[in-house]
Amino acid sequence: MAKMITLFVVCLVLFASINVSANIMDTFLVVGKVYCDTCRCGFETSASKYLPGSRVRIECKNRDTNDLAYTVEGFTNSKGEYKILVNSDRRDEFCDVVLIRSSDPMCAEPNTGRDRARVVLASNNGMVSNTRFANSMGFLSNEPLASCTKILQQYEFSEDQF
Repeated sequence: MAKMITLFVVCLVLFASINVSANIMDTFLVVGKVYCDTCRCGFETSASKYLPGSRVRIECKNRDTNDLAYTVEGFTNSKGEYKILVNSDRRDEFCDVVLIRSSDPMCAEPNTGRDRARVVLASNNGMVSNTRFANSMGFLSNEPLASCTKILQQYEFSEDQF
């Protein structure tokens, strides 16, 4: 009888640990940055500044119907970085981090093409870590900085290409 109880307890502990591991594997941390494109060139440069207090949202849509299935919002910290926890596996959905609002009224125009970042929020895809790194997203400054011509020359671009 003691062996049966011991076996039962061992099985119960194993089952509980598997369930805890499965729940941990279904939790994801999405990390990224929001910047102001101070040269209005469409990408990050040495003149870009990161925007604290900007709002972003993770939106997941059903793969078949394209209906919105899940959202969660977050804000950037003092370094323009956000960290958003997603507590469920979104394997049947397409998920994007999208810009919602800039903290800087002089840099509030979303940069088309840099206004969202796709993230995979599924645990059965071969990735070991549950941290997902999204591409940086940016807003365009109302006016480019005076120093942008010199900065763009470092990238072998001229001002008239933008």
